[in-house]
Amino acid sequence: MSREGRYAGIVGNKSSAIKLLDTCLIKPFELDRIRILIHMKVKSLFLSPFSIVVPARFSAFFVLFLLVGCTSLPIEQMPAKSYNHRVQFLVMHFTAIDYERSVNALVKGPYVSSHYLIPERFDDSYPDEELKVLQLVDEQNRAWHAGRSYWQGRKALNDQSIGIEIVNVPQCEREMGHHFSDPHNGNEHGDGRLCIFPDFDPEQIALLVKLSKDILARHPDIGPTQVIGHSDITPSRKNDPGPRFPWYQLYKEGIGAWYDNDTVNDYWQQFTKASPSLGLIQRALRTYGYGIQETGRMDAQTLDTLSAFQMHFLPWHVSGEATDKTAATLFALIDKYFPKEIAPLMERYKKEQTAVPEAEFVEPLGQVDSHFPEPEPSERVLVNDRRSFQAYAGQGEIIIDSLDAEFADIYVNGDQLNIQQPFAPEAQYRYSLARRTHDGLNQLRVENVRPEGASIRVRIPYPTLQQSADNQYDFSALDKLINSEIEQGYPGAVLLVVKDGQVIKHSAYGNKRLYDDNGLMLPEPQQMRKDTLFDMASNTKMFATNFALMKLMTEGKLSFNDKVSDHIPEFKGQGRSAIRIKDLLNHTAGYGPEVRFFERENKFGEAFFSQNKNKTAQLLLNEVPLEIGRGLKPVYSDTGFMLLGVLVERVTGMRLDHYVESQIYEPLGLRNSKFTPLKKGFVKSQFAATEIQGNSRGGRVSFDNIRDYVLQGEVHDEKAYYSMQGVAGHAGLFSSAEDMAVLTQILLNRGGYGEQQIFAPSVLDQFTKASDMDITLGLGWRRAGNGERRWHFGPYASSQAIGHTGWTGTVTVVDPEYDLAIVLLTNRRHTPVVNLEDDLYGFTGDDFELGRYGSIVSLIYESVISR
Repeated sequence: MSREGRYAGIVGNKSSAIKLLDTCLIKPFELDRIRILIHMKVKSLFLSPFSIVVPARFSAFFVLFLLVGCTSLPIEQMPAKSYNHRVQFLVMHFTAIDYERSVNALVKGPYVSSHYLIPERFDDSYPDEELKVLQLVDEQNRAWHAGRSYWQGRKALNDQSIGIEIVNVPQCEREMGHHFSDPHNGNEHGDGRLCIFPDFDPEQIALLVKLSKDILARHPDIGPTQVIGHSDITPSRKNDPGPRFPWYQLYKEGIGAWYDNDTVNDYWQQFTKASPSLGLIQRALRTYGYGIQETGRMDAQTLDTLSAFQMHFLPWHVSGEATDKTAATLFALIDKYFPKEIAPLMERYKKEQTAVPEAEFVEPLGQVDSHFPEPEPSERVLVNDRRSFQAYAGQGEIIIDSLDAEFADIYVNGDQLNIQQPFAPEAQYRYSLARRTHDGLNQLRVENVRPEGASIRVRIPYPTLQQSADNQYDFSALDKLINSEIEQGYPGAVLLVVKDGQVIKHSAYGNKRLYDDNGLMLPEPQQMRKDTLFDMASNTKMFATNFALMKLMTEGKLSFNDKVSDHIPEFKGQGRSAIRIKDLLNHTAGYGPEVRFFERENKFGEAFFSQNKNKTAQLLLNEVPLEIGRGLKPVYSDTGFMLLGVLVERVTGMRLDHYVESQIYEPLGLRNSKFTPLKKGFVKSQFAATEIQGNSRGGRVSFDNIRDYVLQGEVHDEKAYYSMQGVAGHAGLFSSAEDMAVLTQILLNRGGYGEQQIFAPSVLDQFTKASDMDITLGLGWRRAGNGERRWHFGPYASSQAIGHTGWTGTVTVVDPEYDLAIVLLTNRRHTPVVNLEDDLYGFTGDDFELGRYGSIVSLIYESVISR
């Protein structure tokens, strides 16, 4: 049909259409352009394939519209050469919900839309006999289907893409059997997810092929590598269209990209001999189009991106692992579609095969682990071959390894050791130092190692805790106060005191649980035990996140002055690129106290609502605003320590709990220090209970998925539990008093325990020294200062004392001046909720001395000092 004939169908007759066209400067005024501007007025009926039938009653509207578009201005067209089309990408989605729910979400919903929707035949909610393509948003308009996204250097792809939603419903389960299948809730891609993906309907795919070909014909800037899945452009949030999507079938129809098998084989033959580095694979993924940052570590973004790539190109092998086959497929695709980029990638690959690896950090086995004589002695003779070490009277051990020496004179505190000589070749000797050590610093000196040129290795482990053999301290006043408060209604506590390397008090008081889920007293309360585990709350910041950071800094993997963006490149914008690790540690980065991600009605709006760890991490890295300028004043911030937890995960390539448990706690023999302990073999009865009715403040508070039962073995902190799945840098650690005693002794030992060094003394000194802005702050650590925090440390603590408190009722004090550590663990939040002023809620446990700490700590100091 001629152009005039098509318009005659709208205007009424052919002559009128010709006359109207002749009076308009925009010629020819194509029918699909008319449809673009009137689609809100007329319901489109798809014919062959995308024409429309316009009811006669709208003829007058079209005539008026065309006349408005006519003008007598002297406009002459002069086409420019430099331009491109708005639409650059074609994005495939599955809906994850049936047709009826898809229509509700995509047509009626306020938050998401798509250009096209393709139903499937076997969907009971689809009302028609035959499948047809439904256009929901005109191609020239912006549909909300991509969200936060990245592909080939472009962000926020809603502005530059066409989205096709295909009805396909995977069955996905959360851990604990909670079902979900909403494609837009951010939860389909994450930890604890199990999805079963069904095949796509063949007739549905046939329609998709026809639609895609038509789109590509109208939008010539969409090349093969610009036909992508939702998971490609946002791999940390989405997994659609899933591993069953027929990408290869589309490729055979001329839609999208695929690799050549021979090229894959060529690269695979190389990579099986020498695998490319993870950093190079990350670079190659970004070259192809993915929004991944090169870190050289198997971090969360890399796992997600590799999984997305494999779902697209290796759907039979979706592991998230950087396998040689995955790398070969990736390089084959770059070779085919980006031939200019493959040469620099392969040049780097060859260089890395001959590169000399950096020397790995060797962890000392003990506080002294040295070779004598020193390989690089000082010109000051009397400083050579000497060491100091921490010990207690009657304790200590020395371990001597003969490398190639036969004799050596070894002195401890000036006394020569009577040891077996000559040394046997490659032999190890262990001797007790119990008769030669005293409390505090001790001296080691090595002389006359023979024969000349030979050497020995000497190790002295850190002190370990001993149980006090006598009852020399009077804690009667302390016990009287605690027992009195238990009788008055305080639930319970466990107290452990360490002095001079000995546990001088370890007592349990009251009950670990008093109330049932309805807030009624249990007929038989659960009695507190000395081995009860507690929710450590903000003590997590110190004994998990800070310990991890101090270890990483000792190993040279981090530095106080490193910018966070040095390790997390996407942490930038709005001043973030200037933030250093020490700014987060001393609470001067500029963040507010918290973001209540777990609530839809948080102060930043629903865009910041997240009950998914991956989404929360992305919000922390890219979206949470700075509320004051960096370095202006300390503002205690959970947000800063949540970011530090993410930093540990990024640097180590391990989840925070996996890192601290496997690299710190387990080597120390600490079996009761865990995140998410109920998933790791523990049972509720081993824990002190916290809030009686979950996070509801006795039914006064409500939000999505709120817990309303007694919390026991689940982290109380809402941000940690809901938004970070129980593992966060600011909260989530559970521990016992006995385990915490070992961790506090490590601080008194200045970095280690037994043969395990956790961090160097120099690093500890940097972490615990006073901030220039606030004498009560170190790097993360709270300090006693000059009595400014008497409510925590009591009035007797030295200026060196450090520690922290936890909202659930936990407090730690470590005072090197007295060689004293205090671990007080209580369940003060396991008490009824009371109304306070300004619509705040408190707990009756807050009114007891056990819940205020300072008085208890004071009595402990008095018992120790008065002895």
